[in-house]
Amino acid sequence: MSNKLIEPKILKGFQDTLPNTALQRKEMLGKLELVFSSFGFSPIDTPALEYTEILLGKGSNETDKQLFRFTDNGGRDVSMRFDLTIPLARFVALHQNELAFPFKRYHIAPVWRAEKPQKGRYREFIQCDFDTIGTESKTADAEVLGVISAALLKIAVGHQIRVNNRKILSGVLDSLNVKERSVSVLRAIDKLEKLGREVVEKELVEEAQLNPDAIQSVFRFIELSNSNLDSIALFNELTSFLSVSELGLAGVKELKEVYQRAQDFGCNIEDLVIDLTIARGLDYYTGTVFETKLKELPSIGSICSGGRYDDLASLYTKRRLPGVGGSIGLDRILGAMEELGTIKKKSSPAKVYVCVLDDMARQSSIQLASQIRTAGVPCEVALEPSALGGQLKYADLKGIELVVIIGSNEIANKSAPIKNLATKEQTSAISFSEIPKYILENFLK
Repeated sequence: MSNKLIEPKILKGFQDTLPNTALQRKEMLGKLELVFSSFGFSPIDTPALEYTEILLGKGSNETDKQLFRFTDNGGRDVSMRFDLTIPLARFVALHQNELAFPFKRYHIAPVWRAEKPQKGRYREFIQCDFDTIGTESKTADAEVLGVISAALLKIAVGHQIRVNNRKILSGVLDSLNVKERSVSVLRAIDKLEKLGREVVEKELVEEAQLNPDAIQSVFRFIELSNSNLDSIALFNELTSFLSVSELGLAGVKELKEVYQRAQDFGCNIEDLVIDLTIARGLDYYTGTVFETKLKELPSIGSICSGGRYDDLASLYTKRRLPGVGGSIGLDRILGAMEELGTIKKKSSPAKVYVCVLDDMARQSSIQLASQIRTAGVPCEVALEPSALGGQLKYADLKGIELVVIIGSNEIANKSAPIKNLATKEQTSAISFSEIPKYILENFLK
């Protein structure tokens, strides 16, 4: 047998999750699930692997290229899901006779894309999706925006939801007689903020084959959302701009309705912005589209995006099942919070650490830790006696703020002090039997 050590390494674009990040993720997921549930969305799950034909051609040429695709041991052509929306369409088509419509679900799970890794973006990442299937009501679109607002407020990140409607964009292209090239144009527009006007103009010429006059019209339209008009004036300008396009006018009407109703669902008007550059790169969007930026770190890109996709399920069933939904980029938010320095340095779920200073303290420390846990407080106890300084350092490194100090003197008096590592303050000795209650009432209100 070879004694050569295997180098511990990780694939490019993938990452290990250390306890500090995992705890933050778990806490954030808990908050998101509470918000989803509060709006009546139910959890589901689907397999990581799908038949390739289920996924291929459902996003864009770009996502097709990013599939992790292979032949399995049974000779089947399979791929790992690149998002949770396409599997949802398949799920609903397969289980439609078992579901009540409108069907509201959330799904939190990893997805995989073989794209070029970059800051805040990996080839494996967690998506938090929530969707409503089986209704064309624009109230459902507005509710999705309300869920986003509630979720991001719950996890305490300042945000701005930027919303548009694909029918408006399609109406502009229709009026320019370039509807047959709409996908290429929309993809180019969607890159405007990230890549700039010069790159987008080049793509409109080379990929969408637009003439200079058509390109200027596209940019005049886009500039409307940067004109500092209030919402009423903007909708009036859009109506005038799209007066020759029935589809475009329908998009303006839908956008106006969604914008107004989203405020009824709790969206702060200051955090809700009409942005005519939002197109979304995936081909299945048909109406409302949106992206969400962090106010404090907009450069990290969209942390939550989505829209309406009325025809997606038609790939798998003849029954019409229109849908609308959003996806929260959990890893991107965590990356942003880390960059902003708002993530707590905590690698343990325990809120209390019980020291063991000598052998005499071992039994009482273990028993006290059990009593603290019974009171509902996560608690870690030292596994062996050691110097107090080392145990305080250990607790501090793990982000455990409260330390109960127990040695032979404390055993004799059946009482112990509690040290708060955050404030450096220490209580007087408290009776063992009173410590759990004292912690709840004085530290964890």
